[in-house]
Amino acid sequence: MTPTPTTPSSTRRAFLRLAAGSVLASPLGSLATAQPAPATPGMHTRLIPSTGEPLPVIGCGTWRTFDVGDDPAGQARLADVLRVLFAAGGSVIDSSPMYGSSEAVAGTLLTRLDAHQKAFVATKVWTQGREAGIAQMEESMRRLQQPRIDLMQIHNLLDWRTQLATLREWKARGRIRYLGITHYTSGAFDEVEAIMRSEKLDFVQIDYSADDREAEERILPLAAERGIGVVINQPFGGGSLLQRLHDRPLPGWAGEIGCTSWAQVLLKFVLAQPAVTCVIPGTGRPDYMIDNVHAGLGEYPDAALRQQIAAAISA
Repeated sequence: MTPTPTTPSSTRRAFLRLAAGSVLASPLGSLATAQPAPATPGMHTRLIPSTGEPLPVIGCGTWRTFDVGDDPAGQARLADVLRVLFAAGGSVIDSSPMYGSSEAVAGTLLTRLDAHQKAFVATKVWTQGREAGIAQMEESMRRLQQPRIDLMQIHNLLDWRTQLATLREWKARGRIRYLGITHYTSGAFDEVEAIMRSEKLDFVQIDYSADDREAEERILPLAAERGIGVVINQPFGGGSLLQRLHDRPLPGWAGEIGCTSWAQVLLKFVLAQPAVTCVIPGTGRPDYMIDNVHAGLGEYPDAALRQQIAAAISA
């Protein structure tokens, strides 16, 4: 197993018990009555290559899961998702203007929870043209209720040359802290790789999972070489991988790295890559968030165990 700073198993059990009691047992219909989960020593962090700032390794994606509009029950449930994330030491919340109401919901909840200072807010620009890009980013800031975005990314490389010039201007002016590019499919890796080689980026966000490993051959080594942070989306294969594993018993070797679920195994498989800065599994359920954040504790699989995991997945 890869040596990492370890968190005692008693801390893991205590967090699960206390978070479940204080967050999940609270009335989901009322943001006011739900209490924060007790804090733990915190999940592992990795340094953002361009600045050396530490970033917690488990975040939260908002595609589909945060698109609940003004539904009170949906928003209350998502508030508990964020409480769990922050209590575990996490901070990254990733969204996009193409995710329906997700930006607005995230912004509303961060304000209600008084948690803007706890969050590392990432979103995207996804349009053609300079003026349209500026207007969209201004709207994202309004929806997220953020005076400054931590990470602004060019979604799926759309009009990336135009938008990247604007992002550089905004970064110089302090309106964003970091800039990057994203894509959700390995079919775009040729272009992603070309941009990584030709442009100075803080982050790249790509898909990578135990059953979709092309990134480890090309993108991850290049990111390490170029000093680019990596955010991983779709660590569960877009959900299909977890569905396939749902009824399969967890192998005994999972306990060697402190995993009690397939979700934790899949997340630790991704985090075993040192070039990965943060992984952002999407969820709208507090119990799933509790499960996910435990992948940011303890040890990660070494090369031999990674092969066992990959073999188990392919079987």
